Amino acid sequence: MNKILLIIQREFSSRVRKKSFLVMTIIGPILFAGLMIAPILLASLPEGPKKIWVLDEAYILDHDKGSSNYTLNYFPPDELDLDAAKTVFEESEYDAFLYIPLSETGALDYIQRNTLLYGKKNVSLNMEGYISKLMEGKIANKLLLDLGVNPEVVAQVKPNVSLKKFSLGEGENAQESNTEIKMITGYTAGFFIYFFIFLYSAQVMRGVIEEKSNRIIEVIISSVRPFQLMMGKIIGIGSVGILQFIIWVVLSLGLFQGASHFLLKDQMDTATMVEAKTGGVAEVPEIAQFQERLESLNFPLILSTFLVFFLGGFFLYGSLFAAVGSAVDNETDTQQFMLPVTIPLILAIVMATNVIENPDGPIAFWFSMIPLTSPIIMMIRIPFGVAPWELALSIGLLIGGFIFTTWLAGKIYRTGILMYGKKVSYKELYKWLKYKG
Repeated sequence: MNKILLIIQREFSSRVRKKSFLVMTIIGPILFAGLMIAPILLASLPEGPKKIWVLDEAYILDHDKGSSNYTLNYFPPDELDLDAAKTVFEESEYDAFLYIPLSETGALDYIQRNTLLYGKKNVSLNMEGYISKLMEGKIANKLLLDLGVNPEVVAQVKPNVSLKKFSLGEGENAQESNTEIKMITGYTAGFFIYFFIFLYSAQVMRGVIEEKSNRIIEVIISSVRPFQLMMGKIIGIGSVGILQFIIWVVLSLGLFQGASHFLLKDQMDTATMVEAKTGGVAEVPEIAQFQERLESLNFPLILSTFLVFFLGGFFLYGSLFAAVGSAVDNETDTQQFMLPVTIPLILAIVMATNVIENPDGPIAFWFSMIPLTSPIIMMIRIPFGVAPWELALSIGLLIGGFIFTTWLAGKIYRTGILMYGKKVSYKELYKWLKYKG
């Protein structure tokens, strides 16, 4: 046991002292906090102001001036055709040109199919959406007038339903479901599990290959057993991952709270100004809504299970990566063995979308039970709420899975670690598994 502790200490200290560890430990929280805050900032930043030339031959828009973000100016339809209007637009400082044609029969469906929107650069989705909604509203009003219906009457009776979603757990009061924030949290947790497992398992494999190619392993094996060396290396590198994760969580929460406080103060000041000018009640700032939804999640459970599934997944895949590293002489030769090992990880990420859409479905359940995919899939499901027996069963199967893979990898490791200059095949690996001792 003392020998394993020495190996753990060596692997841990050698990696923590590297500049790459310090850089990633500092940059990681900044990127993570930015990943959480950037969508809110981008959503709150309107596009514009943009100027749009309009050639409305059908007089559908009725010289609507647009909005504060999109200003509409009109060409005289009787004086310019499409080509002439395009020429004026190309020579102007305007951002886009909208052409609404007139059909010979005056059919509105022709206008819907043949309206053109030109941009000097790529037309943004926001601009496209604004123009589409504007035209849809104008065309709908014209259709109503043609049918003898007053559009204002229709607008007054048009319902606007806003659903509040709740989840009703067993023996619990109803709680607002906040599906969107659960989707973001679940996918982020699953992706980070994938990232950490891949990153640190690859470090285990590279460390084994490096020691083997430098012949250092021959000296080490004279003092410790191959299985002790493999376990010490896996636990040592895993400890680095845990330390980095804890630092990331603490710094990320600090950065997020600081940025949230700054943004919330700015948005609250804006809301106060709106209330003062309009005399109405301003909407709750988006950052405040986001904070409230985050607080509805069970973060202690999410963080604790993240550590459990990271450790379980890392031990499982770390042992397999160590076995691959022991079977080859250089990193190039690992390709033939890496695909079968990494397919379950990649498959779990591919299935993430399906799991988010239906976290309680059969696919989500079974993938969260299979040890090779459960670290990612179960972390995606946990923010949505998982029955305690499912969580316990998944953890139990994961523990059994990494015990089995560690035993399996150990049989390959003890033979392959001293094998040099030979191209290993799957048939050769099978023979190593059958060796006794």
